[in-house]
Amino acid sequence: MRVLVTGGAGYIGSQTVKELLREGIEPVVVDDLSKGHAEAVRGVELHVIALEDRDRIASLLKERPVDAVVHFAAFCYVAESMEDPLRYWRNNVIGSVRLLDAAVEAGVRSFVFSSSCATYGEPIAMPLREDHPQNPVNVYGDTKLAVEKLLRSLEESHGLRSIALRYFNAAGADPDGELGEDHDPETHLIPLVLQVPLGLRKQALIYGDDYDTPDGTCIRDYIHTVDLARAHILSLRHLADGGASDAFNVGIGRGYSVREVVECARRVTGHAIPEIVEERRPGDPARLVAASDKIRRVLSWEPRLPELEDMVRTAWEWHRNHPDGYAV
Repeated sequence: MRVLVTGGAGYIGSQTVKELLREGIEPVVVDDLSKGHAEAVRGVELHVIALEDRDRIASLLKERPVDAVVHFAAFCYVAESMEDPLRYWRNNVIGSVRLLDAAVEAGVRSFVFSSSCATYGEPIAMPLREDHPQNPVNVYGDTKLAVEKLLRSLEESHGLRSIALRYFNAAGADPDGELGEDHDPETHLIPLVLQVPLGLRKQALIYGDDYDTPDGTCIRDYIHTVDLARAHILSLRHLADGGASDAFNVGIGRGYSVREVVECARRVTGHAIPEIVEERRPGDPARLVAASDKIRRVLSWEPRLPELEDMVRTAWEWHRNHPDGYAV
């Protein structure tokens, strides 16, 4: 099987490329390197192409016909999406439209889409199930939902079968130490907390400690990047075997509070990690936890690194050895 991987130089995309190679699946990697890192692409050629360049994508698909597409390439900062919605719609939606246009023209029959739990919006029931109403409360979630809707239309019009994987909080790093999280700016909790023992920050920031949770801080469902990558491979196998289009949550099915994450980082690193409480951020729900029974049942997916300590430990090993990210 040969698969086009867009955003294959990014945090989750690069881990998935590594897992594809392990499975004997040939990845064709496309990334414009606006967020990704060429150093994260190992053992396969990188094609530096922006999704907006529909003609170059189409030309690549003619030269290297693929059986499926795995689409990671997107901007993913919620606050930034609210400040600059045009940029997010241009990249996440128009870029996806052009990619899909080229893929349909090339006769691609299977598509795996990197979606998000942000498509659900404010939760009305917990844990979040796939049939929860999709009412995004930010532009980022709007753009992901728009592509999900387009994929449903393309199955009806062109027979393109697809799976949308709705991520919860991606975390951790490659257990082999080769790949990790290198964002600028960094917004994810675990790498921000780990910057304290690295000497890059004075304290961990906690945004609100008065939520209706056991310790007052927000609770989130964390999922290791290796387990996310496995979900994409199982989705490809499902579609290759004639499986139906579908959408799946990708989360462990249990949540950890911000304070539990900070305490875990203290245990793993052996550092005190001072903390300071700031005001709540607008739009942060108290709890976001996935119902993960559907992906376990339909795709036979089981997390290999389900413990928070596994995620923090592998992230710490990566950041300790790469304090400046891939620039080292």
